[in-house]
Amino acid sequence: MSRHYHAVVWIDHREARVIYFNADAADELTIHSAHAPRHLHASSGSSAGTHEHGDTTYFRDVAEALGEAKAFLVAGPSTAKTEFVTWLRKHAPQTVERMSGVETLAYMTDGQIIAEARRFFKGADLMRPQTT
Repeated sequence: MSRHYHAVVWIDHREARVIYFNADAADELTIHSAHAPRHLHASSGSSAGTHEHGDTTYFRDVAEALGEAKAFLVAGPSTAKTEFVTWLRKHAPQTVERMSGVETLAYMTDGQIIAEARRFFKGADLMRPQTT
């Protein structure tokens, strides 16, 4: 997959769509959670009596997919995006440093996600220099 400076990850508890993009092109990778068939709730408990806060393997795979992005946006409709950011802060601090923001976005097509991310970065890029 060709890599661009920016990326957006649209994430819910079932799948993450990691899209690298520039003004003219985009490349996408979809990552599925092992828990995809099952609906997760923030208050659902595990057999150990604790609350589930996302699938560690899933979050690791998403973080690895963001590995080459110089700046990325995390987006999605549910709590999965904040759970992912919390996981990044604890397990991948070098990746979270490149995160530009977190946005709530409903279920959208890839084109709509890219349009929202381009709009976001148009403003965000004015705030910091881009280096390779």
